[in-house]
Amino acid sequence: MILASTSPTRLSMLRAAGLDPTAIAPRVDEATIRDTLVAEGANPRDIADALAEMKARKVAEKHPTDLVLGCDQVLALDRETFAKPQTPDDARAQLRALRGKTHKLLSAIVVYENAEPVWRTIGEARLTMHPISDAYLNDYVDRNWDSIRHSVGCYKVEEEGVRLFSAIHGDHFTILGLPLLPLLAWLGNRGMIAT
Repeated sequence: MILASTSPTRLSMLRAAGLDPTAIAPRVDEATIRDTLVAEGANPRDIADALAEMKARKVAEKHPTDLVLGCDQVLALDRETFAKPQTPDDARAQLRALRGKTHKLLSAIVVYENAEPVWRTIGEARLTMHPISDAYLNDYVDRNWDSIRHSVGCYKVEEEGVRLFSAIHGDHFTILGLPLLPLLAWLGNRGMIAT
């Protein structure tokens, strides 16, 4: 099994579930693909699914006999999507846009087998952010930049980021970037893991 990602969080989740994937970077220009899909009017679910599939396909082309998992996560506020911040100022602007509102995290996974897509799913979680003050927002980004710069939402609910929220609805694994429970069910139904 190959995880077409270098995300330490996704790799850790899979290993904690008793799987032993190898992580391989898919070398996909996510920003260009995302920008193209947005310009074409794609909805956030389709963007997450397309990016997950492109990652899986890219790695499966070089490893056609392996089971390849491609994953992607998109943050959607209405029809607007957000990407990982490039600078602390980007993170502050994004958090200002999210505060006091409910947004969605869409975590997609596409599985390739024999270099063909064989299964996909998209998990969805809804998160409502407190109307946090500018002072707390700025301090939060300053304290946590090294960690949150790798996160599409500029927060990590498994860390101090949980304090930003008044309500969270959805699967914890989906929030972390991988709809793990549906994946494990699919692997179990296929007889690939014991259930």
